[in-house]
Amino acid sequence: MPRVIADLHIHSRYSRATSTQITVKELAKWGRIKGLNLIGTGDFTHPEWLEELRASLQEVPGTDLYAPMNMPDSKVWFMITGEICTVFEHGGKTKKVHHLLLTPSLEDAELVKEALSSYGDLGADGRPTLKTPASEAVEKILEASPRTVVIPAHVWTPWFSLFGDKSGFDRLEDCYGDMVSRIFALETGLSSDPPMNWRLSALDKYALVSNSDSHSFWPWRLGREANVFDLPKITYREVIDAMREKDPKRFRATIEVEPAYGKYHWTGHRTCNISMPPEEAIRLGNLCPKCGKPLTIGVDQRVVELADRPKSFKPEGAIGFVHLLPLHEVIASVLGSSSPSGKEVWSIYNRLVQGFGNELSVLLSAPYQRLVDVGGKALARAILDVRLDQVKVNPGYDGVYGHPVFEKQTMPNLNRKDI
Repeated sequence: MPRVIADLHIHSRYSRATSTQITVKELAKWGRIKGLNLIGTGDFTHPEWLEELRASLQEVPGTDLYAPMNMPDSKVWFMITGEICTVFEHGGKTKKVHHLLLTPSLEDAELVKEALSSYGDLGADGRPTLKTPASEAVEKILEASPRTVVIPAHVWTPWFSLFGDKSGFDRLEDCYGDMVSRIFALETGLSSDPPMNWRLSALDKYALVSNSDSHSFWPWRLGREANVFDLPKITYREVIDAMREKDPKRFRATIEVEPAYGKYHWTGHRTCNISMPPEEAIRLGNLCPKCGKPLTIGVDQRVVELADRPKSFKPEGAIGFVHLLPLHEVIASVLGSSSPSGKEVWSIYNRLVQGFGNELSVLLSAPYQRLVDVGGKALARAILDVRLDQVKVNPGYDGVYGHPVFEKQTMPNLNRKDI
């Protein structure tokens, strides 16, 4: 069966705080280098980006997926995707929830765009803010395009998410109302992983998907989280059905960063350089011990608040996962560099990719001795630490990324055969 590694949630240059150089060509180029073969286009509701997609993509017959034009050797295909923000009142409070949209064609994208156009200015941002309840948005989307899929995005992030502490809900039913039956998957986000979500029995029936939410095409952002499928044929329907049915033979695993790496894992206050685990934050009444202002409640604490199971619980039939870190971050940590984009980091990265084909092959399966030959013993050891999920990460908090710490120890050669 063809192996598909898919990152279905990214953004175009028309979204806020994104690279101005994002194009279909660059996404295809760097997706191949990363090891992806299916990428979401992002931002299909934006009129200018949608026109650019029409000019840059050609449909692959019989798949409801697209290939980049004028790139005959490209092995990267695209799914038409987007993200919207719904803002609405519920129970006397303002709720702000982001939703990932997957749609089978540019024609469907146009229908969805038109259905949402009365709720906000779709040209103002690639991820538009729409003044409508989430349930109404889902209803309008599915009326316009029944095969479009709506997935709550990065569901635990404090702001703009389904379960977020700042403006979210405690239950899916409260957010989606009578449209909750049309939701079958949740996006975990960088600051949570499947085991954290398994602690809520109410989430057992939902597929857990992972995507990068990348705002650039650089490989330390693109594909840092992804979904792994083995499909009889690479089509939109096969991808959607594999998720909807939570079929472990087709939906093999998710690739996750260690959740402590995410920007909102622990509770904290960035201004005061304060962060802490849930139990300490609760003891302090969720107030900063330096300035007394409210702390930003982290994903770890929010999960604890809603969990009805212990940390060790794993539901029967759960889809597997692996923890990885972007290779640039690993190289930079070993070099002691503060930036993943430094010249020396790039030099080593390029040697590794040239030697093993793509970044994910380096991280998942490159033999230890060959890694030593190409990148040196310290880096080879660090890559094995990542592969064996033995990297300590100082947790991120309140918008600050976590920081990986690599200990100097020799590991045996081991490939990730679970995906």
